[in-house]
Parts: sequence; structure tokens; C-alpha cells
Amino acid sequence: MRSAKDEKKGSPKSKGGTESSKPSRNLGDALRQAYDEAVRETVPDDLLDLLKKLD
Repeated sequence: MRSAKDEKKGSPKSKGGTESSKPSRNLGDALRQAYDEAVRETVPDDLLDLLKKLD
């Protein structure tokens, strides 16, 4: 049986920071991967034509 006092304490949090850094690392990896994929994409010919007209 749990008391109201026990429920107020909540779950213990880790002090190591390893759990909280994992989502951050995963986000960084995902952003890096998305950027790399975008850089590898070719520029459509229509957009290149428009850019040439601006020169």
C-alpha cells in the first residue's frame, strides 16, 4: 500500500545524464542525416534556369 507521501516523491531521476543525452544525440544524428541527404540531392533544371535569369 502506498501513502500520499510516497506518491509526492515521484520517480527517482538519474544523475548521470546518459539517458537525457541519448535523445539529443539521436536528434543530432537525424539532423545530420537529413542535411547530408539534402546536400546530395540534385538541383532541378527549372530552378537552375530561374537562377540563371537572375544573373
